[in-house]
Amino acid sequence: MDRIRSRARVWAPHLALALGSLGLMLLACNPSAAWTALLASVTPTPSSTFSPTPSAMATRTHTPTQTATASPSPTPSLTPTRTLTPTITQTPTITPTPTITPTPTATPIITGRVLQQSNCRYGPGSAYLYEWGLYPTNRVTALGRNQDATWVYVDPWTYTDYCWVKADLVEWRGDVHALPQIRTLLPYTEFYWPPQNVRSSRISQDEIMVNWDLVPMSLDDNRGYLIEAWLCQNGQVRFMPLHFWRPPAILLDEPGCMEPSSARIYTAEKHGYTEWIAIPIPPHPTPTLRQGSAVE
Repeated sequence: MDRIRSRARVWAPHLALALGSLGLMLLACNPSAAWTALLASVTPTPSSTFSPTPSAMATRTHTPTQTATASPSPTPSLTPTRTLTPTITQTPTITPTPTITPTPTATPIITGRVLQQSNCRYGPGSAYLYEWGLYPTNRVTALGRNQDATWVYVDPWTYTDYCWVKADLVEWRGDVHALPQIRTLLPYTEFYWPPQNVRSSRISQDEIMVNWDLVPMSLDDNRGYLIEAWLCQNGQVRFMPLHFWRPPAILLDEPGCMEPSSARIYTAEKHGYTEWIAIPIPPHPTPTLRQGSAVE
């Protein structure tokens, strides 16, 4: 088959040249007939062409082998660790033993009617400064008392504050001894200073003499000096407010009490009292025993 194809390729140029020369000659003699013949020669006549029949020969096709690609393994996620919560163990609490609360005793409401003109003072005693005046038929409500109920702390119906009145100057509706024993504050002043150089000495077994330096005050303001003393009398320490215009002051302090005696002094002026100064209390003299005598 290959040889036939090679020979056809060799003779093809010569055949074309011969046909071309023949055409020219015919054209010169009879142009019309020549053209017709030329066209007829040029028009190719179909010839049977050798078509090779494909043989049923199996062609081996190379199929690419699928390469296994390593796929990334998923990274294992961290599983949260379960944290153990400590169990709170309840500690048994001790139930407190209920205490018996005493039922408060109601303070009786005691009122009074003033019998005669009275001075209502800043403290339970005539040694204290005057605060308010009470007149016959004035009404008061009792709030408290001093140690022996000789002075009563009252709320006058004609006054906006409280003060102390002597108990026997008022007609009471109720027992003033049932009132609570109380102490109250004194009005304070800074216009003058407290007594200075306060000193004391025992001049007898039962008496103490107290001295101090005078505080210069105007005649209008001067109210002397206040001594608040807790002294032993009749085997009991008693509260005693005392007023003095000048030193010395004599205090009665007996032996025979379990509690020690004490005292303090203020400067007094019409507006109130200064800070207090403690008064030293000398001890009682120790009894001397005679030879051959015995202490009863």
